[in-house]
Amino acid sequence: MDNNTVQQQIAALREQLHQHNYRYYILAQPLISDFEFDSLMKQLEALEQQHPEFADANSPTQRVGSDKEQAFVQVQHTYPMLSLGNTYSREDLSEFDDRIRKNIEEDYEYVCELKYDGIAISIRYENGALKQAVTRGDGLVGDDVTQNIKTIKSIPLVLPSAEYPDEFEVRGEVFLPLDGFMKMNAEREALGEAAFANPRNAAAGSIKMQNSSTVAKRPLDCYLYYVLGANLSFQTHAQGLSKIKEWGFKVSEHTQICKSIDEVFTFIDFWDKQRHTLPFDIDGIVIKINKIAQQQELGFTAKNPRWAISYKFKAEQAFTKLNSVDYQVGRTGAITPVANLTPVQLAGTTVKRASLHNADQIALLDLRIGDIVCIEKGGEIIPKVVSVDVSRRSEAVQVLEYIQHCPACNTALVRIDGEAKHFCPNEFACPPQIKGKMEHFISRKAMNINAAEATVAQLYEAGLLKDVSDFYYLKKENLLSLDRFAEKSAQNLLDSVEASKQVPFTKVLFALGIRYVGETVAKKIAQALGSIEALFQASVADLLAIDEVGEKIASSIKLWCENELNQKIVTKMQLAGVCFEHIAQQKESLGNTLNGLNMVISGTFTLHSREQIKELIELHGGKNVSAVSAKTNYLIAGDNIGPSKLKKAQDLGVKIISETEFLAMLG
Repeated sequence: MDNNTVQQQIAALREQLHQHNYRYYILAQPLISDFEFDSLMKQLEALEQQHPEFADANSPTQRVGSDKEQAFVQVQHTYPMLSLGNTYSREDLSEFDDRIRKNIEEDYEYVCELKYDGIAISIRYENGALKQAVTRGDGLVGDDVTQNIKTIKSIPLVLPSAEYPDEFEVRGEVFLPLDGFMKMNAEREALGEAAFANPRNAAAGSIKMQNSSTVAKRPLDCYLYYVLGANLSFQTHAQGLSKIKEWGFKVSEHTQICKSIDEVFTFIDFWDKQRHTLPFDIDGIVIKINKIAQQQELGFTAKNPRWAISYKFKAEQAFTKLNSVDYQVGRTGAITPVANLTPVQLAGTTVKRASLHNADQIALLDLRIGDIVCIEKGGEIIPKVVSVDVSRRSEAVQVLEYIQHCPACNTALVRIDGEAKHFCPNEFACPPQIKGKMEHFISRKAMNINAAEATVAQLYEAGLLKDVSDFYYLKKENLLSLDRFAEKSAQNLLDSVEASKQVPFTKVLFALGIRYVGETVAKKIAQALGSIEALFQASVADLLAIDEVGEKIASSIKLWCENELNQKIVTKMQLAGVCFEHIAQQKESLGNTLNGLNMVISGTFTLHSREQIKELIELHGGKNVSAVSAKTNYLIAGDNIGPSKLKKAQDLGVKIISETEFLAMLG
């Protein structure tokens, strides 16, 4: 085929797939089977691979996302993205209605919408194609998450209708449906990863992930509820919702025009009872003036529109009896008290256990064994005890005294200044801590060793694992002597352990489980120091010079490094062939203009992202440092620069330059 024919065929396939996506995800009226859809998609993928000159960022094939990690560029909102004032009080809603009546001399009506429990997003379209998606941020500036938003199938990449403005913005809420959330958590638990606390946290975390190909695997959805632009043709908010639905956006059917505040209350009452029948979480109702002219007349405060308010549902509560308290030991030694309750129905589930958080919370509640307690489920997996019904307290209740010794190893507990929880300091001999460290070590984001939690427990109980280094000294004959281990399962485990020796140092460092050292901090440390030997030799000052490492993290790392048992574990792993050296991606140097210069960047920039500026510094021989000090040579200042960094640079006489001046230095 000639190029014109290929281009026409690609355009036709894209148009078909956009239409089928719209009918499936927006209208819920598919015309073809999944198999037929997949066949069309494969045809398009093949043509695009053969003819990269016809690439299009909004092609249906781009839903899978990119596996390239990228820092988010900050973008200024064309229209400020303000938050809504909220209340739990009907009296406040009545006062809101009174204010509207005093300020508007004509009849008015409200539009009531469900308040989705997700993350707000603003999406800009140009000539019917998705151009950019930005988070709320501080209302004026947000993060560019376009690549992640493109992976959400209910958000059109190209609009199916021709009757839309040349340029406009739609705003809505990205959320995780409950069935998708439960499936995601089941998969995480199967991999030995921590479950998400609630769908909102999972949705927010997904949108801010650096790898859009991972986001594409998460079942995110989005309802749109607001449109902005010049010369829009409608006069009411309800008409705007109808219009964007015509343009191809997913708009909730659970929206109602209310002629009075009493009708608003009726709508609230209905959904307060029915919210658990929805396939997604809502946490309230949003009430907006319908006429746009009246919205403009009422205007805005510095933070909120005066023409809208949200009513938030109170968290559901139930009363039941506290029968006993268990104390759980985490991998860091943190003690978490958990209430054992007489089973009770709450928010559609049977609750038998509830969190008590820490000793201070127990003392504050004046909790006794046998008390009738009020439990609340506010979006968390494990409900919490919020109060005690003292009027129902019997003489038979027992005073609850917080434990003084670890329930697993009987070591005296300690409480560190500034910490809410008690800790067991016996980290190398306390069974739950040891097993917890092993489970963390093998998790997917760490060493990615294919073993279940039950397998770790079995190997530990059999004496084959005493610490994480012992994974590398497992023998097949020892595994085969255990229940549930056959030739294949034993070999699979050993193969997975062997493969983990190729895991990069950034992940190995995270896998070691140093307190306060998460994925991001581990990556920063590995890149800055380069090897485990350098980490052991680093001073606190050296650690504090690393981006995102503060005093708390630096002190924790030093304590970990000074422990002889940790040193022995690392040595055993080194002898086994685990990678303890950072192999940086080789990048061609662009010169030595910045050799020997320490540079700090702060603020947001227009020509490059912060990560791009950091890369330019390194490629020209300079060194990125996170904190301004007497050794800093330059502070590269962007918009919204941190005031403390600016003041410190001025006090120390550090030269402050703009992004343009920095680029000029590079020639």
